[in-house]
Amino acid sequence: MVRSKASYDSVTQSEQLRNTDADRFLRFLANPQKTVTMQSMCGGIGEAIDANEEIQKISDSVKSQAETKAGKTYDVFTAKSYKTQLVAGTNYFIKVHVGGDEHIHLRVYKTLPCHGAELQLNGLQQAKSHHDPIEYF
Repeated sequence: MVRSKASYDSVTQSEQLRNTDADRFLRFLANPQKTVTMQSMCGGIGEAIDANEEIQKISDSVKSQAETKAGKTYDVFTAKSYKTQLVAGTNYFIKVHVGGDEHIHLRVYKTLPCHGAELQLNGLQQAKSHHDPIEYF
């Protein structure tokens, strides 16, 4: 069987979308009886995970917005852990070390790729410690 370029491009694009948040949501809708974890279920907030390079980049991209909301500047801004919530995009709840014993919690919304995958700081909690759990806010 010989595939046309359009057919090949369509297969390649669908493979790229297989693990996006939107694709996980659509798979959930197609089979709602299947047991899913809270992290992959639409609307559920996942378990805390250690921050990685991607989460640090997300945190760095909203640092100036966080400083404006908090009314101060941060010399240290290190993502420590995070939780996610699948909505029409993804909410990231990120614990950030900002120096000394101080931490803040950020809520960053990432739009779906079809809407540009833009990042928006939608919430900030101050006066948090390393031991404070990340919760929905």
